[in-house]
Amino acid sequence: MTAVTASENTDMTALTTATARSAVRTRPVAQPLLYGTLVLCALLTLLPFLWGISGSLRSLDEIRSDPGSLFPHHVTLDNFSRLFRTQGFGRFMVNSIVVAAMVVAGNIVAASAAGYALAKLEFAGRRLAFGAVMASMMVPFTAVFVPQFVLTVDMGLADTLAGIALPSLAMPMSVFIMRQYASSIPDELLEAARIDGAGEFRIFFRIFLPLAGPAVATITIMSFLNSWNFFIWPLIVAQSTSSYTLPVGLAATSQAAAHVTDYGLMLAGAVVVMLPVLVLFLFLQRYFVQGIAGTGMR
Repeated sequence: MTAVTASENTDMTALTTATARSAVRTRPVAQPLLYGTLVLCALLTLLPFLWGISGSLRSLDEIRSDPGSLFPHHVTLDNFSRLFRTQGFGRFMVNSIVVAAMVVAGNIVAASAAGYALAKLEFAGRRLAFGAVMASMMVPFTAVFVPQFVLTVDMGLADTLAGIALPSLAMPMSVFIMRQYASSIPDELLEAARIDGAGEFRIFFRIFLPLAGPAVATITIMSFLNSWNFFIWPLIVAQSTSSYTLPVGLAATSQAAAHVTDYGLMLAGAVVVMLPVLVLFLFLQRYFVQGIAGTGMR
């Protein structure tokens, strides 16, 4: 019996050694190949952004004569100068900031409360409510924007910033992320607070929200991005230039003489629109990754 065991141990040791040697031989080849593939994918992803930045630094004539070039022959800031001198640009920027602030605040409050309730509170119809949230994620915007517009008009919110922000105040994806993250928080922690006499509102604000920081950062980025870049809904609701957000305002003012699109001005506007999103993501990216990872714990 001992001889058989020793033989098995010898075979296992030899197999482990062979596997380790094989891994050592393949690692120097596999890692550069993996890194090279990742760098290539990153460059392909960044290519449109690099072209946009390059176009914003080129004149309209140069863009037309050599549209595929990634490097400007003559760098100019005239596009940005004309952009900031555009009539109404400041108002468009302020409108976008106000709408984005309302959308982000609404998603943080509504999605946090709904996600906590769906994950940690027992009430009749909880599964049905969560199923409705999941189903609403599958409905395209084009299928609901007409009734949303009718409701907005009936509420007297047409051509207002509140009307632009209203449909995005509680996005189903935000509720889903908060619900999944709340499910990962141990029930024993909340039960201990209840035993100590804490009410549900105190548990929500003093225990749940501080622990849900990564999920809050995730829905902050997603809701801000959705609001900042949205074009169709503000275009429908905003019936005067005083209510235009930045994407709508730039589209309306990017026509040069004789109805020719001023691509330099458009690309400069795209760069300006892109910068706040990049800055927000750079500050919150660590929490964003944690929040996405936390949604799959349960």
